Amino acid sequence: MTHTAPLTNQAGTARTRPPRAGRSRRRTGPYPLYFLLVPAVIYGVFFALPTLLSFYYSFTRWDLFTATWIGVDNYRAFFGEQALVTGLRNTLVFGVLTSGAKVVLGFLLALMLTSKIIARGYLRSVIFFPVLVSTIGVGLTFTILMNPERGLINQALGTIGVAGPGWLTDPALALISVALVDIWKGVGLATVIFIAGLVSIPTEYYEAAALDGASKFQIVRNVMLPLCRPATASVITLSLIGGLRSFDLIWAMTKGGPGFASDVIASVIYKQYQAGFYGLSTAGSVVLFLLVTIIMVPLTWWLNRGEDN
Repeated sequence: MTHTAPLTNQAGTARTRPPRAGRSRRRTGPYPLYFLLVPAVIYGVFFALPTLLSFYYSFTRWDLFTATWIGVDNYRAFFGEQALVTGLRNTLVFGVLTSGAKVVLGFLLALMLTSKIIARGYLRSVIFFPVLVSTIGVGLTFTILMNPERGLINQALGTIGVAGPGWLTDPALALISVALVDIWKGVGLATVIFIAGLVSIPTEYYEAAALDGASKFQIVRNVMLPLCRPATASVITLSLIGGLRSFDLIWAMTKGGPGFASDVIASVIYKQYQAGFYGLSTAGSVVLFLLVTIIMVPLTWWLNRGEDN
């Protein structure tokens, strides 16, 4: 019988044989695949399954016990709603206005809060605090503050001789007034994201710009803004999705009024649900889902293009 001598190096120590091709290869990921089981179940039960069921029930006339297939009648009725055109326009205006303001104000506040100012940590807490407050609570509070007769805002304007407008009762101002409150509440999160983006920029870029004689404005435009692009993309994505899906603040402050002046798609859907048109409101939810998807998928791709290069 022949014996195979172990492989040795020049020092005479034994070397381990390389693994055979038939042995199982170790996974390159840090965790085994079964770690994904629980998140997959949660995602499937609470998101994927309800989404698929919503698509099905949008083609039915249903209640808690029965469902009758009626085809696209719900969609015909939904797009025939008088308030839908106003709600669609208001949804787009509200989403663009709030997200744009959060990007601009969030970046400016982040610039201020990353500079050497007194009480910087305290000011960061103050700006972020509205994010933690209940949306319904904020809506009810500003409904009182914006009361045209007894509201504190109009009373303060009256002390300087300015007649305060009907913030929530004027059809031309109702949606904008709610948008201003939403900006006040959400700009803190945008500021925190921009602060994280600014502090992650290596100091070498600032030193190189200073050696080239760049002004502060040039540093902001040519260094900070390009290198904060991931933070900007995150703020735009989060705030625009939130704006397009906004409902609770609008409902707490105006309930879509006066008339249909501040109605958005989500409030139109809720009114249909209140009236007992469950299939119709489900079709509206599908329309809102598709609207957000159609807008956000290409926008997210455009914002994140070139990040991996």
